[in-house]
Amino acid sequence: MNESPAVILSGSSKASMLVTPNKKAFSGNLSLYKEMLAASQKYNRFCYHESTVGAGLPVVETLKSLVQTGDKIVKVEGIFSGTLSYLFNNFSSTSPKEKVSFSDIVKVAKEKGFTEPDPRDDLNGLDVARKVTILGRIAGLDISLETLDIENIVPEQLRSLGTASEFMSHLPDFDSHFDQLNSEAASQNQVLRYVGIIGGDGTGSVKLMRYSAEHPFASLTGSDNIVAFTTERFPSPLIIQGAGAGSSVTVFGILSDLLKIQERA
Repeated sequence: MNESPAVILSGSSKASMLVTPNKKAFSGNLSLYKEMLAASQKYNRFCYHESTVGAGLPVVETLKSLVQTGDKIVKVEGIFSGTLSYLFNNFSSTSPKEKVSFSDIVKVAKEKGFTEPDPRDDLNGLDVARKVTILGRIAGLDISLETLDIENIVPEQLRSLGTASEFMSHLPDFDSHFDQLNSEAASQNQVLRYVGIIGGDGTGSVKLMRYSAEHPFASLTGSDNIVAFTTERFPSPLIIQGAGAGSSVTVFGILSDLLKIQERA
């Protein structure tokens, strides 16, 4: 989805306070991010951006709380894209169902408005990578989009096609590629999920991965997001799951941030 503008509060006690779902400033140039953080701390100004990751899910606030209370982050792992969640929950499942091609699922998702106008903007992994970068930086890691291992699952031959219509018309030619990936996973009682991972050692990746049928990521449905925090205090991961996309839950996240400022101001 297109990035939304910030909500900037003004007034004698709330000047220069920022609430935004916009990911770009928080996942872009690392020096700019550090300048924003330093300015917020220096001038005691609030800067809230819960909805940059997981819409209204308390992902950002939870990670901040873990870090601020001295917990050690071992790994943050999650399905951060509602679009990719929907695609692979329907394409790769542990429950027997009628076989549907990957291209048909993308087509349905596009018709329902679940994807960007050009689905390649979802399938290239950049949106997930921005969210992973944001969480990594909150965890205290100097990571950026350039340091992440990002898997673009758009078939290479389709990346340079001029229009979304051209892409959609040629995507069925690569259904066998996705079918093979799915069959290989199913043969091991696994499913495919597009996942972002941040390691406590500063490494990060955004990839199509395989998970066993017993894993929490395997039972995800619809377009839900799920995030697992593995820390020193929580060796069995702390899991947050629910709707991670959509206008209503995004507005919920923004309003929640506004109310936090109101309570503290």
